[in-house]
Amino acid sequence: MAFDLTEAQRSAREGYRALAAEHIEPFASQWDRDQALPGELFLSLGSRRLMAPTIPAAFGGIGMDMMNYGLFSEEVGRCCQSVRNLLGVQGMVAHSLLRFGNPEQKSRWLPRIANGETVAAFALTEPSIGSDASNVTTAATRTDSGYLLNGAKKWISFGMKADVFLVIARAPGGVSAFVVERGTPGFSTAPIPDLLGLRASMLGELTFADCEIPAANRIGKEGIGFAWIANTALDFGRYSTACGCVGLAQACLDASQSYSLERKQFGVAIREHQLVRRLLTNMKANTQAARLLCYHAGTLRDQGSPEAIQATMLAKYFASTHVAQAATDAVQIHGAQGIGSNYPVQRYLRDSKVMEIIEGTTQIQQVFID
Repeated sequence: MAFDLTEAQRSAREGYRALAAEHIEPFASQWDRDQALPGELFLSLGSRRLMAPTIPAAFGGIGMDMMNYGLFSEEVGRCCQSVRNLLGVQGMVAHSLLRFGNPEQKSRWLPRIANGETVAAFALTEPSIGSDASNVTTAATRTDSGYLLNGAKKWISFGMKADVFLVIARAPGGVSAFVVERGTPGFSTAPIPDLLGLRASMLGELTFADCEIPAANRIGKEGIGFAWIANTALDFGRYSTACGCVGLAQACLDASQSYSLERKQFGVAIREHQLVRRLLTNMKANTQAARLLCYHAGTLRDQGSPEAIQATMLAKYFASTHVAQAATDAVQIHGAQGIGSNYPVQRYLRDSKVMEIIEGTTQIQQVFID
């Protein structure tokens, strides 16, 4: 498995890195403390068509390919996982609409997601349903003009910010997908604060109490909501998460290398101590291995290969488990400084643990990787 980025990809990566360094990195710790992303960030990303850059130009996006999207996710993830999560969620919803929406649904929602006018959220998980997502209990009952939704969703990224929600619910014909717009009668949201990590992701709990939506808001046919639509979204989200993990692991490595040079113990910089060097070497080797797995998955995704799903699962599994260890080691290298707020490795550690849970837990990946 050998990969060498093209000159165009290297140039694009430098552009993504510069954008993230200017507009995201200096503010990431404050957003983590605020537990929210600022409105101007949404507008800034939207004006550059970077909220969901894989949306084709015909629908207001820039048609970014998956290799470039992976590079973009890595650079954003190196600076702030909550912003990377925002972009991942927008892509999950947009990708589902692109694949399963009808022409009217695509023209209605995709341009607004592309330009940041509309923030989207993916609503699958429920208070009692996580990994067993095919057994959602939120009900969609048919009415003369559409559906009546009843139930609840929980742990929904950007549930407190989103304008539209791709909701997976159980209809008479099976699990189905619907778009619900904020402000619809019977639909309400409540914040979920003080998370371990990804604190600026503005999570919410959603409640549907006789929430009536038109039939035009159903995406695809009844019965394909989980096997096709939700799994399509989750597959996209896993790729974003895997690449974001690589970025976070690189941030852990960069911070650890820098600190190990400036911190002296027993008369020398701590990087000269063999056990510290061991941590740094493992961090570097495994970060590069995770990066190559993501490159492999991105290449297969751009080729439309049926092997892309398994490659993405493997990349997400390895990258998320590695970054959890890398962040732990980064805190260890920083010692007492690592558990304080003056260095970002504390935030890296909190965010890294979440990466082993979202878009399919480590254990779920182990079950489904062949």
